[in-house]
Amino acid sequence: MFKTLLLIQSDVQGVEAVAESAASSVEKITLFDMALKGGWIMLVLVLALILALYIFIERYLALHNALRADSDNAFMNDIRQYIHSGKIEEAHRLAKSTDSPIARMIEKGISRLGRPLPDIQTAIENVGKLEVARLEKGVSLVATVASLGPMLGFLGTVTGMVTAFQDMAHAGNNIEISLLATGIYEAMVTTVGGLIVGIIAYFLYNVLVTRINKVVNTLESRATEFMDLLHEPA
Repeated sequence: MFKTLLLIQSDVQGVEAVAESAASSVEKITLFDMALKGGWIMLVLVLALILALYIFIERYLALHNALRADSDNAFMNDIRQYIHSGKIEEAHRLAKSTDSPIARMIEKGISRLGRPLPDIQTAIENVGKLEVARLEKGVSLVATVASLGPMLGFLGTVTGMVTAFQDMAHAGNNIEISLLATGIYEAMVTTVGGLIVGIIAYFLYNVLVTRINKVVNTLESRATEFMDLLHEPA
């Protein structure tokens, strides 16, 4: 009985040693190593994510600067004071020296003073549309990455399964799991990578769209405020 218990204990220890060895071998696989197993599609996904991040940071800073001049409404207050005082040149100079979409829109309106009010409003709206188009530059690429990421991941899934079946065909009757590992890794890793890239890019795109909508609302508000200013008594 004692010998039997010793044999059972030694077998259990052997199984535990094998399990620990297997666990340690699995833990040694890093995310970078796993990404490499995804093949060339993972490189495309990484480049697409870098592009989306670059556009997001650049556009976010541009949108932040677009609203900075309107943060305390000091610009419009100065414009109002200059116009009420009849200092049109000072108002035009202030708008021209201020680097923001709001200032460029107001500058166009000041330069049209003396013309009919509908003409002034049309000029302001046209400048506002140009400023919004300038701020939206590159944002569509982020949306493209958001939709392209999962598609590339699915492409990697298909190519990975093709590789796995090709290895099975070449192996004949000597099929082993290790022969299919390359194709299965490529199929699974690219799927996960494509979803991650798509989710991140979609989130970044929505953040930019929200900021752009805020800028558009601010431009419309300031255009209305400027037109109301022209109706106020001096």
